[in-house]
Amino acid sequence: MSDTCGPVVTDGNVGLAFGLVTAAGLSTTIGAAVAFCMPYSSSSKNLFLAGSLAVAAGVMIYVSFIEIFAKKALDDFRACVEQRYAYLYASLCFFGGILITYAFDQALHCTPANNPIDIDDAVGHDGHMIANIYENHGHDGKSLIRMGIFAGIALAFHNFPEGLATFVAVLEDPSVGASVAIAIGIHNIPEGICVAMPIYYATGSKKKAFFWATLSGMTELVGALLGWVVLRKVFNHIVYGILFGVVAGMMVYISIKELLPTAHRYDPDDQVTTFGVMAGMLIMAISLVLFEF
Repeated sequence: MSDTCGPVVTDGNVGLAFGLVTAAGLSTTIGAAVAFCMPYSSSSKNLFLAGSLAVAAGVMIYVSFIEIFAKKALDDFRACVEQRYAYLYASLCFFGGILITYAFDQALHCTPANNPIDIDDAVGHDGHMIANIYENHGHDGKSLIRMGIFAGIALAFHNFPEGLATFVAVLEDPSVGASVAIAIGIHNIPEGICVAMPIYYATGSKKKAFFWATLSGMTELVGALLGWVVLRKVFNHIVYGILFGVVAGMMVYISIKELLPTAHRYDPDDQVTTFGVMAGMLIMAISLVLFEF
């Protein structure tokens, strides 16, 4: 194993590092704020929801394969092992992420038959749209809540190592770290939508959608804090590779199992879903290309 697998955190401008990590994490609030602009009419809300979910799926699929798996996970493993083993380990972590998310899925579905979950008990009666959701789609609110939870969990895991990566980059070179923080902030915007949209349409609560989406982004600050207090002496490329590989699998599972089927359910004629997926991929591609310049 290469010597480059040692700890990757060095001392530097700690205050600036925490500031940039916080700013990048708070970028999810921009996407979350979209919940405050959602249309209320029943004639348009379903297509808007389908389009939002499709864009989110496109973002998550593209960034999972192109950036997180093919670049971050593989590069971190390559720093420590041969190319063939790097691809093997990254692939194992990818499918491990899928299995982990599947386990979350099964756990959330396991409700005793004599004690079913009542979504009103779980999320309250504070939304003006929840009645329409029940009237038009039965218990789809449960699916949307579950999707929001999955998206929040995956993005929280995703943002944790990103926060640590940004923190490390700033400590080593503030100018490089600033560029990393800007790039992460750009693609955190649609990530905020990933969490906010399902929660808003399930609960009708803009405040809940905004809060949980913002909270998912702020795990970047948790990553930075742990990196400084606990992990700076032991966090290495192997650990990064494992985290990024797992996160890529989690995000792909969520997109295929939750986001896309739900988008098609609200858009049975595929008026916006396919275009939304392509648009999400394009948004993420543009942000990553701009980062290279």
